[in-house]
Amino acid sequence: MRRILVWISGASAGLGAALVTTVPFAGAELIDISRRGGTPGTHHVAADLADPQSWPLVDKDFRQRIGAGEPEFAIFIHNAGTLTPLGPADRVDTAEYTRNVLLNSAAAQVLGHSFLSALSGRDCEQHLIMVSSGAATNPHEGESSYCAGKAAIDQWVRAVGLEQQHRSPGCRVLSVAPGPVDTAMQAELRAATPDAVPVSGRFRDLHARGGLAPPETVARAIWALLDRDLDSGTVLYLRDLD
Repeated sequence: MRRILVWISGASAGLGAALVTTVPFAGAELIDISRRGGTPGTHHVAADLADPQSWPLVDKDFRQRIGAGEPEFAIFIHNAGTLTPLGPADRVDTAEYTRNVLLNSAAAQVLGHSFLSALSGRDCEQHLIMVSSGAATNPHEGESSYCAGKAAIDQWVRAVGLEQQHRSPGCRVLSVAPGPVDTAMQAELRAATPDAVPVSGRFRDLHARGGLAPPETVARAIWALLDRDLDSGTVLYLRDLD
């Protein structure tokens, strides 16, 4: 039986949970990297990714599972992220702001590095997908650390993707902005005051118009990227695909 390893960060809710329920591989070993866990059908790596002390736990899991037997496929989808704290950078809580920067930017890069390092030289099909956002290129007041974190992810993917193009075998590294998805993150934006997020009314209007995509629909579109002819280092929006 072929061995398929799939890690998904933030798989306990929202888009991450939808990625679990729509995984297209029968018999895949699914690993949820999150604080809460509890997603049926997954192994849980309990990790608060906003805390750097948890990152070695994820690195250890990558290496142990890959080392336990040569996989045919190894996939890591880094989906975990946070908007908190929303508000102007000069007014929000410093500790919360620091956690936001660590989770949205630093954890993505360090865990991406760990995954690639654990697979380096392995003769299997490898995919690393970072879930980004339109906020990477469109700045929003009140979301400075989130916008900066997603921009960092996109540039990391571009640089590392170029590196992986010279590997044989290499890992295909992609960044994908899913667009507006009906998750708790969107609810948080709708609940924000105009003082914290001046464009929060736009998100309320979007929800009222039915403009949020179901998480399962977006998850299937992300899985479908594996079958597309995309170069490592590609940064894309789902809305731009045929």
